[in-house]
Amino acid sequence: MPSSITPDIAGLRALSHPVRLRMLALLRGEGPATATTLAQRLDLNTGATSYHLRQLAQHGFIEEDTERGNARDRWWRAAHESTRTDFRESGTVDSDVEAYLTTVALMYADRMRAAVAEMAFLPQEWRSSGTLSDWEVRLTPAQAEALLRSLVTTIEATEDSDADDAAPFVVNLNAFVRPGQQWGAS
Repeated sequence: MPSSITPDIAGLRALSHPVRLRMLALLRGEGPATATTLAQRLDLNTGATSYHLRQLAQHGFIEEDTERGNARDRWWRAAHESTRTDFRESGTVDSDVEAYLTTVALMYADRMRAAVAEMAFLPQEWRSSGTLSDWEVRLTPAQAEALLRSLVTTIEATEDSDADDAAPFVVNLNAFVRPGQQWGAS
């Protein structure tokens, strides 16, 4: 399975729908599933779920898992481990990219709220394993790019563990220029 995909504008448009983004996250995190299983998890009807699965498949985010199921039970799996956005080609953030990023930001916020709500119920050894920290450093665009490359390299070099006490551990990398800056003011 390829480790990541950088979707084109049509792919970003498809992922801008919150249900599709949640489906993709479930297929990545929990493995292959049927439309019926996903419909139950997302509290949707199977018709709507099948439509969204077809949209994800059309843009290469998921694929049919032909090793499972039968003619009545169609299984789907993620076609990659992560989605990346790259604005360098166009140099702009158009409305399709902004819609996708807004959906991602909302999903990240929901996931973080759920993680905080569950912290008290975690086994002791997991209670201090995460962080919701932030740093603000003054950088040039070249320094910011180098920092991002270094962080991504570290994350991608980390191998999954087969240990009995291993668990899925989410890393969201959010890095951006602090909002509210006055650009071009003298």
